[in-house]
Parts: sequence; C-alpha cells; structure tokens
Amino acid sequence: MNRPARLVTAALTASAALLLTACGSGGGDESSSDKIAGADSADTPSASPSVSATADGIERPEIKLPSDMKLVFEGQQAGDAIKDAILADNERSVSTVWQAVAYGDLKKSGMGFYYTDTALRGVYNYAKNNNTNKTSWAGTLRYFDRRVTVFDETSAALTYCVDESKANVKDLKTDNVKVTETSPDSYVYYNTSVKKNEQGVWQIWQLHEDRGSARCQP
Repeated sequence: MNRPARLVTAALTASAALLLTACGSGGGDESSSDKIAGADSADTPSASPSVSATADGIERPEIKLPSDMKLVFEGQQAGDAIKDAILADNERSVSTVWQAVAYGDLKKSGMGFYYTDTALRGVYNYAKNNNTNKTSWAGTLRYFDRRVTVFDETSAALTYCVDESKANVKDLKTDNVKVTETSPDSYVYYNTSVKKNEQGVWQIWQLHEDRGSARCQP
C-alpha cells in the first residue's frame, strides 16, 4: 500500500486521482464549466456554516484537524502583501482537504471555499473516495520551499514541496496506523495556479504534482 500522504497529496491534481492503489497527476479539462462530482446531490462541496473573520475581513470556514494529523508550513511570509496572502490561503486550502478526509464531512470541509474548477473536482473526489474506504493518515506533513510568482493582482503561480516521510496510512474503522518505509517518492513537488476571487480569496484552480522530484529530496 502506498504511503498515506502520498495517497492524499497525489490526488490533489486536476485529475481526481485513483484511490489508495495508484496516483493520478496532470491536467484534465480545465474548463470552469465542468461539473463537480456530486454537484446535484447533498454531497456538494461548500463552505462550512461555521465561519470566522480573519484580519483581512474575509469570513472563512472554520478548520479543525485531529490531534494525530499535523501540518507544518515553512516560509509563511515572503515580505510582500500579495505573496503572503497567497501563502496563507495555500495553508488553509490543503487543510480543508485533510479536514474532509479525517472527518468525512465534504459539505463542511471548506474545500469549495479554497478550490475551484478542475482542482476542486480533484480534491472533492479524492476526499469522497477516502471517506468511502474509511482511510486517512496520521503523523506530520511538512510543506517547504514554497515560492510564489505573481502575474497580476488576481493571478499567480505557487510551487512547493511536501515531505510525507513522517505520515502513515490510518484505517478509520480500527484507528490502526501502518508505518510505511520512506522512499524518494515520499517527497513531492507541486505546481499550482491560483486566482483571486471576488471575496479576495486566492483559490487553487489547477494543480500538478511531480512525485519523487529531485527538487524536494533531502
């Protein structure tokens, strides 16, 4: 079985990755008109009704992760207002996916607040599949070497690495955690496209991974 974080982060691509036994990556149709899986049902991803205002005045979904799921983000500030806002929303966006995986509530996860277009479809389907299989992860994910390239006031690119070496598969039916050996594939490079919506949120709309990338190896 693949490393848990690998299963999860691999699915954070535009292509609604395969669950647990394989990884998806790459593009897919990037049309904003694409329908999200489950969009016509009660499973439609949406912001949580429990919200709180941040310093920028935006009412955001509440995010809470279980105590055995830790995220570490390096480079939280770049010294530029736009870049700092993008980095902050990057932290919130990935956290909403883990919240959905850990608790199985897609509607209140907040994914629909921070993802859009094909990226939203990918993370939504991934979380839904994990919920069905009662699979999550426990341990620590480290996000590092995060770099922002700003194109204009509403569009940018964000690249970063993820260290999955300290995260392992968790069976939610039994709460058992399976420790998996670390390998080069435990380190992943991500290239994302982000855009600022009318609310001022920097949403991820496109996401690609390079698992085992030399850029992220220790």
